[in-house]
Amino acid sequence: MTEKITSGQNKKVKQWRALTTKKGRKATQTYLLEGWHLVQEAIKAHHDLTAIMGTAEQLADHAAELPAGVATYELTDSIAQTIGDTGTPQGIFATVPLPKDTAGDPQTADGVWLFLDYVQDPGNIGTMVRTADAAGLTGVVFGKGTASRFLPKVLRSMQGSQFHIQLVEADLHDWISAFTARHLPVYGTNLDRNAKSYRDVPPLTAGAIVMGNEGNGMAPDLQQMTTRNLYIPIKGQAESLNVAVAAGVVMFRLVS
Repeated sequence: MTEKITSGQNKKVKQWRALTTKKGRKATQTYLLEGWHLVQEAIKAHHDLTAIMGTAEQLADHAAELPAGVATYELTDSIAQTIGDTGTPQGIFATVPLPKDTAGDPQTADGVWLFLDYVQDPGNIGTMVRTADAAGLTGVVFGKGTASRFLPKVLRSMQGSQFHIQLVEADLHDWISAFTARHLPVYGTNLDRNAKSYRDVPPLTAGAIVMGNEGNGMAPDLQQMTTRNLYIPIKGQAESLNVAVAAGVVMFRLVS
């Protein structure tokens, strides 16, 4: 049964608006999906939904795909305009539980992983998660200083790939140490005197690729921990590549 909400002062509406903040997400242990594409991807992945909210038009348009048994709320157009983070919302949203386990276990993680060190631009993060998904990686570790995967802009940029691969938040020192102790190669992407062209290392079936901060690259101590640091030869006059572009080049080259 669908409950109609017509007051912007409704307690639930206030809670949904607060989900764009860390404090709001912590209070309810949920986060917000905005727009039909993200909601649909969550449904396709059989991800738990705690509520679906939308205008009468949006709920009607997508009625055939909405899962049974999930609390559904019909919103007025004006209320829908105030929920979420986009300037022109579609008018459909869902709430999903925050993951119980955000640590992961580097001792047992398999496949190829992407490690993000202090990457802060939401668009870059989302693009790298989508590219990791497309390239067949197992997961992405959000290291210290990397923007939260629950930020609205990061969620939108990931375009649903967060439901296809594993995402964890952890200390990259722990993950790099565990991988190298297991004799799994960890390739950094920072230019140093011992760096090697990304074309000159064998493909990965298990291991990790580390991408660093947009302006400063990888932290110096992490550079010292990797199996090898790689660089992408630049043929033109550009000083460097965007971190998400560089990640895409390396991932598709190295992941077999």
